[in-house]
Amino acid sequence: MSINKTTYLHTFAAVTVLLALVRCAYHSNFFDKQHSHSQGPVACADTSQCQELTNTQPIQSQTQQSGLSHTMKLEPQVAEPKYHRILSVPSYKTAFPDSNNVQMLSAQRYGVTPVANRGDAERRKAELVYVAANPFFHVDPLRESIPYLVPRASVLLQDIGRAFYDSLYVKGVPLHQVIVTSVLRTEEDVVRLRRHNSNASENSCHRYGTTFDVCYNRYVTVQTQSQPRRQVRNDTLKWVLSEVLRDMRQAGRCHVKYEVKQGCFHITVR
Repeated sequence: MSINKTTYLHTFAAVTVLLALVRCAYHSNFFDKQHSHSQGPVACADTSQCQELTNTQPIQSQTQQSGLSHTMKLEPQVAEPKYHRILSVPSYKTAFPDSNNVQMLSAQRYGVTPVANRGDAERRKAELVYVAANPFFHVDPLRESIPYLVPRASVLLQDIGRAFYDSLYVKGVPLHQVIVTSVLRTEEDVVRLRRHNSNASENSCHRYGTTFDVCYNRYVTVQTQSQPRRQVRNDTLKWVLSEVLRDMRQAGRCHVKYEVKQGCFHITVR
């Protein structure tokens, strides 16, 4: 069967028009659905189906938030502690030059009259403070002195021990106590000391209860059996202690003499 040219063109035109009408109808239906979703919830004949469609989005949102929270907990950002630097002092002799003559002026001003012996010290507790038991410092077993100071000097010694603790903490160094090696010397102690130490001063500041010695080459480690402390060089602790004593001296609270042979800082309250 042959189709002439006119019939072919008419058939082609009719098919084209039909396809155009179908496309327009589908396109209009698609945009109507999009518009209905944007305006509000879709009306459903089945109530359970509407409930399911309504609850879908919140559940997904809660799941995503839960996952985000869980991720943040697994990867916390912990800031590293920033410790202060240990600087020490440029020179011990330059930073702590106060001689016995300089310290004697403050000793006689703030101290008690010389104590005859240990019995005399016991009777003068109204003027003196017992310092052998304190959490901020350690007192060595004493042979040529007794653990008594005037209240002013007792406060100074405790403040030095407390400041040493604080300084160690901010510098990231394990806590240690300073060690007190000499405190109040009675008249009997001075006589006994001069028998085997000719360099000991007969008119020592220690006689007035205003003066004490803190050694710089030994310290007591603060630790427990369950939490042992790491080892720290004595030089490191000496540097920190020198900073504390320099600040106390510059604040006008004490005189300090760096003793080379005795291995201590000789300190008198001001």
